[in-house]
Amino acid sequence: MSHRKKLALRAAVPVAVLALALTGCNGDDKAEGAKGGAGAAKETTGAAKPPADGAGEAAGKKELAAGESVTSPFKEKEAGQVTYEIAAQKADVGTEADAKKMIDDPAKAKGLVPVVAHVKYTHKGGKPVGSYPDVADNVEVYADGARGGLLIGASEDAKGCEDDGDVENWAQGQSHTFCQTYMVPVGAKEIEVHWAADEDSKEPYVWKFKGA
Repeated sequence: MSHRKKLALRAAVPVAVLALALTGCNGDDKAEGAKGGAGAAKETTGAAKPPADGAGEAAGKKELAAGESVTSPFKEKEAGQVTYEIAAQKADVGTEADAKKMIDDPAKAKGLVPVVAHVKYTHKGGKPVGSYPDVADNVEVYADGARGGLLIGASEDAKGCEDDGDVENWAQGQSHTFCQTYMVPVGAKEIEVHWAADEDSKEPYVWKFKGA
């Protein structure tokens, strides 16, 4: 996602009313912002249903324990090739009441709960990285094998989460914790946080967390 598109999406989302946005598996952005949010919420609700016969499961997953780190090269659009150490620290599962406060049409939140994935990134090599680093865009959250729906603009206010727009000259040795908020079905037993250097990768790194 380009820096310009990130800024446009954030500008379209009101402070108190957020619209659901589903990010496709191929990386195409389907965010509608506040305008058309009801349609986006409807699409995300359907996407959060468990797949039949295991469909939608990522193939060749590299499973990791909570907090376990991996080191991977990643191509930032401006800084070029950067090496990061990445570790999903936790996945905070909210309530249906929380979901209703976050979605533009509370009726669309029925049966859904928010999950905030906290991922720590440490710059290990390469040029300094400026604001809106791309590395955090490749996080996805799955619940019982089905990908949830991305909630644009919610994570910046979550406790323990940094705003990637505040990053300046991110140098080697420095760490930042960025978050992504997804809506998943209430009662999900297992939450997975996925990250891959290539957003189209079928072999993501996967951290597993307990759900309901």
